Amino acid sequence: MGVTVFKQEFASPVPPHRMFKALILDSHNLVHKLMPQAIQSIDILQGDGSPGTVKQINFAKGARYRYMKHRIDSLDMENYRCKYTLTEGDVLSEEIEYIGYEVEFEKASNGGCVCRMRSEYHTRQGFEINEDEIRIGKERAIGMYRVVEAYLFENPAAYD
Repeated sequence: MGVTVFKQEFASPVPPHRMFKALILDSHNLVHKLMPQAIQSIDILQGDGSPGTVKQINFAKGARYRYMKHRIDSLDMENYRCKYTLTEGDVLSEEIEYIGYEVEFEKASNGGCVCRMRSEYHTRQGFEINEDEIRIGKERAIGMYRVVEAYLFENPAAYD
């Protein structure tokens, strides 16, 4: 098995506790409402949001993919960190066994935050990751974060 790691980060004017609550703790209630053209629903299949919880993201009709399932591996509520694993879905291929993610929202000096994301692609031996496809996926993830960020910026009492 091979492992390929990708990292990215971006700054946000929204404080870390609000981004963490909206994007990590309550994504199943918020994201599909803000992005119905991309996400039909996010369902909790097992658990209560704590580690071990399994969520299924169902993409909108006509999207490239139908669904994916994540398992929450750890939540650090004090430091706004989450680790989760993409375990199932048509976004995975025969060559990619699973993808591990780590997301952290760190307080910035301007009152906002810095979001750091790390992705580990666990592939079958000898498979090379297509970096163009990864770049597109990263852009989509950042796009979702920016939509939530805009909502939080426009609604200062939300997730406070």
